[in-house]
Amino acid sequence: MATPVFGRILLKLSGEALMGQQGLGIDPQTVDSIAMDIKEIRSLGVEIGIVIGGGNIFRGLSASARGMDRVSADYMGMLATVINAMALQDYLERHGIYTRVLTAIKMEEVAEPFIRRRAMRHLEKGRVVIFAAGTGNPYFTTDTAAALRAVEIEADVILKATKVDGVYDCDPMENENAVKYETLDYMDVVKQGLKVMDTTAVTLCMDNKLPIIVYNLTEKGSLKAIMMGESVGTKIAGA
Repeated sequence: MATPVFGRILLKLSGEALMGQQGLGIDPQTVDSIAMDIKEIRSLGVEIGIVIGGGNIFRGLSASARGMDRVSADYMGMLATVINAMALQDYLERHGIYTRVLTAIKMEEVAEPFIRRRAMRHLEKGRVVIFAAGTGNPYFTTDTAAALRAVEIEADVILKATKVDGVYDCDPMENENAVKYETLDYMDVVKQGLKVMDTTAVTLCMDNKLPIIVYNLTEKGSLKAIMMGESVGTKIAGA
């Protein structure tokens, strides 16, 4: 069997990824498909950490823009990510994948608190670790949480799962002439204001020389192809 090029990854899923074609909530068929993709790369021996957003249930920034207190709204968004993490855990375990949910906000009845050494030990034992509740602090996105957790667990790469097959110079959903980038430098993302991850997340990755690969979640086999070293999506790294 071929050896994967990455030994440990951090997979960043948006909350919207879990709702499939629904307008809100969690689509069981979509979550099951994601779980199958994760199972496929876990079978290759890849150690997997996951950070999930909560936008399919509640988006703190949008609520704040409509007048809600930003801190309260962000904490509500963090709780939404815990719901998503528990849903993904359930589907992974249905497929026989040992999984742990670690939260940045203590709620021992439903998940373990995030402790770096414990997370590392779970990964070494072959368990998929889902990091929930963002960073545990308001004003930080789940993109930043993904970058932070990836650095903490010493991941080889961040895989950012999206609805498009990479990074474009403009929205390919709105402009059919949008140009796709095969590779980008971290500073290109910042200077051009490309909506890949927020600036805090990108600069954290840049400071720690952590590459980011943006790919299409809905394309079957793309996650395994990345593990096998194939050129998929857009890679963001240093020059």
